[in-house]
Amino acid sequence: MSHSTEAIRNLALAGHPGTGKTTLFEALLHAGGAISSAGTIERGNTVSDHDPIERERGHSIDAALASFDHADVHVNLIDTPGYPDFRGPALAALAAVDTAAVVVDAVRGVEHGTRRLMARAAERGLCRMLIINRIDADGADPAHVLDALREAFGTEVLPLNLPADGCSRVVDCFTLRDGDSDLGPVGDWHQRVLDQVVEIDETVMDRYLDRGEDGLSTRALHDAFEQCMREGHLVPVCFVSARTGVGLDALLAAIGDLLPHPGEANPPPFHAGTGPGARPLQVAPDPEAHVVADVFRIVHDPFVGKLGIFRVHQGTLRRDSQLLVDDGRKPFRVAHLFRIHGKDHVEIDAAVPGDIAAVAKVDDLHVDAVLHDSHDEDHIHLAPMQFPQPMFGLAVTPGRKGQEQKLAIALQRLADEDPCFHVEQDEETHETVVRGLSDLHLRVQLQRLRERHGVEVETRAPRIAYRETISAPAEGHHRHKKQTGGAGQFGEVFLRVEPLPRGAGFEFVDEVKGGVIPGQFLPAVEKGVRQVLKEGALAGYPLQDLRVVVHDGKHHAVDSKEVAFVAAGRKAFLDAVTRARPQLLEPIVEMEVHAPDAQTGDISGGLASRRARIHGTDGGDAGEIVVRAQVPLSELDGYAAELKSVTAGRGRYAVDFSHYEPAPPQVQKRLAEAWSPRREED
Repeated sequence: MSHSTEAIRNLALAGHPGTGKTTLFEALLHAGGAISSAGTIERGNTVSDHDPIERERGHSIDAALASFDHADVHVNLIDTPGYPDFRGPALAALAAVDTAAVVVDAVRGVEHGTRRLMARAAERGLCRMLIINRIDADGADPAHVLDALREAFGTEVLPLNLPADGCSRVVDCFTLRDGDSDLGPVGDWHQRVLDQVVEIDETVMDRYLDRGEDGLSTRALHDAFEQCMREGHLVPVCFVSARTGVGLDALLAAIGDLLPHPGEANPPPFHAGTGPGARPLQVAPDPEAHVVADVFRIVHDPFVGKLGIFRVHQGTLRRDSQLLVDDGRKPFRVAHLFRIHGKDHVEIDAAVPGDIAAVAKVDDLHVDAVLHDSHDEDHIHLAPMQFPQPMFGLAVTPGRKGQEQKLAIALQRLADEDPCFHVEQDEETHETVVRGLSDLHLRVQLQRLRERHGVEVETRAPRIAYRETISAPAEGHHRHKKQTGGAGQFGEVFLRVEPLPRGAGFEFVDEVKGGVIPGQFLPAVEKGVRQVLKEGALAGYPLQDLRVVVHDGKHHAVDSKEVAFVAAGRKAFLDAVTRARPQLLEPIVEMEVHAPDAQTGDISGGLASRRARIHGTDGGDAGEIVVRAQVPLSELDGYAAELKSVTAGRGRYAVDFSHYEPAPPQVQKRLAEAWSPRREED
């Protein structure tokens, strides 16, 4: 290993689908000397899209990592998926980099994915830059796109270089003061960038006002530039054509000369301890300090096993090091340390702060796991990434008998790799339910089950995750008395239920006085209550957002037992809920539908027929609309097929969980009636 922390640049290519991120990834690897020739999506030979399903579909599904050395700088580059269906790996990759480079198409301009990823990068405290790609494509309008970016994200968006001679080359406008470009005089843009940079620091500003640009040292200007990027005061723009190579050298120079190294970027949000006593923990890129690293990606490789890919934030991690995972006290030995290059793994001896590396065959690793070698400090944690909640579900069963264990292992591996793919066991129906961000997301995972793990499954729609609650306070009472010849059972409970605000969960309150229910039996009462919470009282769905107050009861010195108070608590709670105007809550999702603008009316009408509330419609630069709406999750059954039919296969959509709200009376009545016979059978 020949590089230091100061020589490292960590960069993620993110953006809307189809902006050319993978092509740019290949072009940068080739220009940096990491590969002999750039692959193409059409030929299916790119470094990043090495999964057979990615090559078949022609777009990225997972985040891919590679690195190269150029002009004394070591660049770790991550190519992320653009489709919102696969944004779990894309968001996880943001935890590993210092700069998010959002790629924008010079033909289509600012798109919804551009806005979403710029916002997520800002939330994470990352430095941001914009790369306008395909500047020499037919229909490209770099000037219009730059204006649109400045309108969308503010005047801090400024170019470092400009297209010139009909986009056949680019010219530097950060250091050069003279010349012409396709966007006007270079000097005008140079002055705008300079004014933006110097105003971040009063000392630099004063020196500039006193002595002009010549009075600024290269170091002072560089430091001010870094501060601007850290504070979001400057979002630099580079123009490039990944296909033809226009602007690649200028982009490489900007990455090496201007982007922050790990010691200059905003530090990650680590903290020590847990709960209310947790405190912020300063983690510095000191190679001599103890090791702190964060796992952001899990890959199950057929040759080396489970790989945990991590970013080193502090200390030097060496082969044969002893590391702890999270709060664990049993260390593991780093038998092999790898650098990742697409699907290939190159063994290395050490990783310094800022490096991205991988270890294999450590079962305890997971996304967001913290690796460290300190036994003395408080528990170290990193503020977890916030991933969208997967709401699309399918119940899966093995296609052949005897594959239950194989299916369980394969599903767990898929869930390890994708933080937005969840596997659940429904204890009531005994279903295995997989959840993802969209119909496409789930179809790809089922294809992986079949092709990568050799497991065929049968699928059916699972039960919708309805919830129950109450809308009024009420009293409940039950006396449980049972005599069977010997010692009997006796317990009597009086309790009250009260509604809580949406999302508040459940509270159990003891207001018993005088020992009418002995303290040792109150946990039994709560156990009975929680049985109903889990099973439901109206339509068989879990209860939430209510308080249970136990305030009176009776016991018997001989016959009172735990089982009696479990039964009394259960029946008293059911009695109270039936009097408390119970309600069924249905999950509501935020939905984005992308479709050709010619189908605007069809899309809006179709959503309205599914009880959707449409919030707005955004137009795009490429004849596409984005319809935003809130819709009950239960109404989306069959929507993927409908959208495909209406848009001739060009439409797509994604959802995020929003909230629960009361279901319409007819829905509540139908589900309650369907559950009543099953409850009576029980």
